[in-house]
Amino acid sequence: LAMVQARVEKKDPDAINYLGEMYFHEKFGLQKDMQKAVALWEEAAELGSIKALYHLGIAYCYGEGVEKNMTTAAEFFNKSAMRGYVKSRYLLGSLEGQRGNYIRAVRHYLISAKMGDETSVEVIKKMFIDGDATKEQYAEALKGYQD
Repeated sequence: LAMVQARVEKKDPDAINYLGEMYFHEKFGLQKDMQKAVALWEEAAELGSIKALYHLGIAYCYGEGVEKNMTTAAEFFNKSAMRGYVKSRYLLGSLEGQRGNYIRAVRHYLISAKMGDETSVEVIKKMFIDGDATKEQYAEALKGYQD
């Protein structure tokens, strides 16, 4: 923890994000403190951490340490996804699917499948079986995942 704290003091965004995770997961003897975790993730995000953007999206999605706000969650997921964070891209697909926006959901899942996310391929397969994705989209997801 001392090494992490030293890096936090030097404004290392990865260390700040990591410390936020430790407050969230109650590691290194730290008590769970979601408000502290969110504050750390906000700082890390401002310093450029894409993983912190993802964590902020999760916090807003579930109302952990902040008031639940799906619009704000999607904004954080989008910022993170646009910078290449595959988990955020997958969750954007999930949010769109929950809203019934299957065309947009498939687009997000295709991108995350091409980034190596196996779960996205499985979701597109299920969407194909359910009639919400085309055979071509499923084939594209499989090919993208394999490449």
